Order: sequence, then C-alpha cells, then structure tokens
Amino acid sequence: MINAWLRWSRENELAYLFFRNPVAIVAAIIAILCIGGAVLSPWLAATDPYDIASLDIMDSLIPPAWSESGDARFFIGTDDQGRDLLSAILYGTRLSLLVGFLAITFASVLGVTVGLMAGYFGGRFDAIMMRIADIQLSLPAILTALLVDGIAKGLLPRGQHDNLMIVVLTVAIGLSLWVNFARTVRATTFVERNKEYVQSCEIMGMHPFRIMFTHILPNIMGPILVILTVDLAVAVLLEATLSFLGVGVPANQPSLGTLIRIGTEYMFSGEWWIVIFPSAMLILMIISINVLGDFLRDALNPRMR
Repeated sequence: MINAWLRWSRENELAYLFFRNPVAIVAAIIAILCIGGAVLSPWLAATDPYDIASLDIMDSLIPPAWSESGDARFFIGTDDQGRDLLSAILYGTRLSLLVGFLAITFASVLGVTVGLMAGYFGGRFDAIMMRIADIQLSLPAILTALLVDGIAKGLLPRGQHDNLMIVVLTVAIGLSLWVNFARTVRATTFVERNKEYVQSCEIMGMHPFRIMFTHILPNIMGPILVILTVDLAVAVLLEATLSFLGVGVPANQPSLGTLIRIGTEYMFSGEWWIVIFPSAMLILMIISINVLGDFLRDALNPRMR
C-alpha cells in the first residue's frame, strides 16, 4: 500500500512537488484542521452557540480554563453572552467558510463565463465587459461589497434582510471578485482560440459554447485553480471584515468577524481571550490558504520551477 502510494506520488508531478515542499505540507495540514473543525462543528463543539435557550449570562466573560478564575467547562473561556468561545469559533469558522465558498463559486462561474465569451468572441462584447472590469478594479473590493449590501438592504423588506443575509453576502463578495477570473480566462482564451484543436472544432460545426466549455475550459484550468485558492482566502477575509463592520451576518449567528468585533470592545478591560483566539483562527486559516495558493501558482507554472 505504501509502495503504491509512493509510486503514485512520483508519477504525479503535482503530488511530487507537494511532498517535497514542507511549507506547503504544513499549510495543508492547518487548512485541513480548520476546515475539518468547521465542517464537524456540530459534533466537535461542546455547545451550540446559536441556541439562545442554552446560554447562561452568568457564564459570561469567564477566562480560559488554565487561568486562576477559569472554568474547566470552557477551555478558552466565554464571550459576553456566556457562549463557549471554542464552540463559537468552530461555528463561526463554518459560517465564514460557507459564505467564502459560496461567494467564490459565484464569482468563478460569472468570471469564467464572461472571460470565455470575451476571449472567444472578442469585438464589442469584449470591449464592453473589459471596461466594466476596469471600473470594477478601480473600486476596492470592500467598497463594492458594502455598496451591494446597502442596495440589498434598501430593496429587501426589513424583516427579510437578516434571513437572506448569507445570500446577500454571497452576491456582494462574488461581485467584488469576479474580475480576476474574467481577465485571466479572457487572456488565456485568446491564446487557445487560435490553436488547431479549436479551429478543428469550428470546421466540424460545433456550437461556440460547446467549444468554450468542453474544449477550451479544461485546457485553462491551471490559472483558474490558482485564483480559486487565493481568492477563497480573500472572500473569507471580506466576510470577516463586513461582519466586523456590523453589516455581515446577524449578531445571534456569530462568524469570525463578529466574534472579533465583540472582542475588541472588551480587549482593554482585560478580557483579551475574546479577540485573540478568533483572530488567531482567522489568521491561521488565511495564511494557510494563501500559502497553498502560492504553491499551486509555482507548481502549475513551468517557468517558476
């Protein structure tokens, strides 16, 4: 079994490069632990921080268990509402990753579709979409997300905004990140457009959309995978930033950004653990995903080897 696995890792170039890169291995382990803990939070968490009936305000602001006034029930302490901080971090990470994955999926589908069409058809459609992309790039991603969130808050009924907050965040963050996919896919599609296999498909009378999605797209997946990995970290960070600013998920469904915002209010009064541990979780997750993105960029680019 081990010999077969070693043989596979030698034959698979990406796996071979990965197992020779200790930094990428450590980053992958950290990312798996963060994502695994978030996915399994209903089974790993001691309590459900979203269940208000299970909270006791008398348990609020308890320091970590190793402190002099700590409680063994709460390993890294509690927050201002009496929630077990470790459980809140696990659930908050799950919510942040959920929004991040949904947003990056939306951004990739939109950006790849626009990039393929712009690169394949060219002409007026390409000019219009790239000018829209230029305008998008002139605005910081956080401002675009805030603008979309503000428009949604004005259009949706007052009682529906919180219920649809994940959808609003997904669209807001996705619309701020689609440009990276569109510009990269457009540039690579221009190159693939003039190759013989595409010209053969055109001579055979294939529909342009079939050529784009079944022939060109599989040949340009390398750059797309790199952007997916890097922008996933950006999407999670944008969600945390919006929640930190108070325009993200509701306070009764804490994400990492919400927990950090709550922690900053108590940091100077001595309750340091409320802000330190959620911040450490967010930093570890963002750095590990970015390191994996850098590894993929180098591994998939022959000039970087």
